[in-house]
Amino acid sequence: MKNTILAKSIVIALALMSGTVAIFGQAAVPFITISPDSRANGMGETGTGLGDNIYATHWNVGGLGFQIPATTKSNDKKVALAYAKWLPQFNADLFYAHAAYSQYVPSLEGTINANFMLMNLGEFKRTDFSGKVLNTFRSFEYALGVGYGTLIADDIGAGFQIKYIESNLGAPVNAQGTGTGDGIGRSLAFDLGMLWKPSNLNLFGLDLGDKFGLGFNLANIGPKVTYINVSDPLPTTLRIGTGITVLEDEFNKLTFAFDIAKLLVRRDSLVNDPIPTSFVTAWERGGIETSFGIEYWYEQVVALRGGYFSEPASIGNRKFFTVGTGIRYDVFNLDFSFVIPTEENHPLGNTMRFSLIGNIP
Repeated sequence: MKNTILAKSIVIALALMSGTVAIFGQAAVPFITISPDSRANGMGETGTGLGDNIYATHWNVGGLGFQIPATTKSNDKKVALAYAKWLPQFNADLFYAHAAYSQYVPSLEGTINANFMLMNLGEFKRTDFSGKVLNTFRSFEYALGVGYGTLIADDIGAGFQIKYIESNLGAPVNAQGTGTGDGIGRSLAFDLGMLWKPSNLNLFGLDLGDKFGLGFNLANIGPKVTYINVSDPLPTTLRIGTGITVLEDEFNKLTFAFDIAKLLVRRDSLVNDPIPTSFVTAWERGGIETSFGIEYWYEQVVALRGGYFSEPASIGNRKFFTVGTGIRYDVFNLDFSFVIPTEENHPLGNTMRFSLIGNIP
């Protein structure tokens, strides 16, 4: 019985989903690196120095520490939903979905967050060596995370997140292609993050108190994912980012953000370094992703966003612009984003994402 379906599923999951050579062939389950936050998507994939909404568990879990109700009567329960039709130009049966819930817990002096993400990879046919169709099955991957963030100082938030990850890339089959086996990869991972948002800061004569953020996030630290007899590391990633609001008055708010990210994985045909060894050896090759974004709010009701993402040719050569918009009304925020590639036939071209954040009464 053929194992080609399993191989095709792996290629789709790793190559098309992220569109990056750096992850393809090096790390498993790249879907967990996809941002659910259309606000950050529209700002060029930035957010490590902001971390100011429910999606902080993706960009910087330390941002949860600052999500404290202004008063005892303020709403401290939030939900979020995100969705994107993935690779629409290929008419593939792929989609990404994300759901989250967060709440400030006074007894814990911090905010807890539970989130679920799903990547549907579509339906496949399982055949024998003659090409006869034996059955059909659906491939999908998902992760379930629980995070917590608190203030460890007046202007420093710290947090962590634990995730269970499952990757169903093929029908149950053993290594010989007969009988029953397990075509499912599983792993556990955790994230660590810190965010500095000083209430008093004067830089070059500018008052940046409550307008500046600097953060780092180390995500997806955990054991390798094994599919039958093949093991791949998780996409462990270090992110450092900053955000700064340069204008804020009764009607206008203008914010800039800048992120850099490094995949801490060292794997090729000869080397497959485990963590923490890969935290050092990964710097011997590849490069660093950079992203820049801008956001403008008018009367805190309508937002316009733009950004640019770039990575070196040695790790994929992805380069694209992003645009986005947001609407804030009463108890919810609705955000949209769109990718504008710098090259033709880019896998992420024409990808529209949306996300919704709402307060629970």
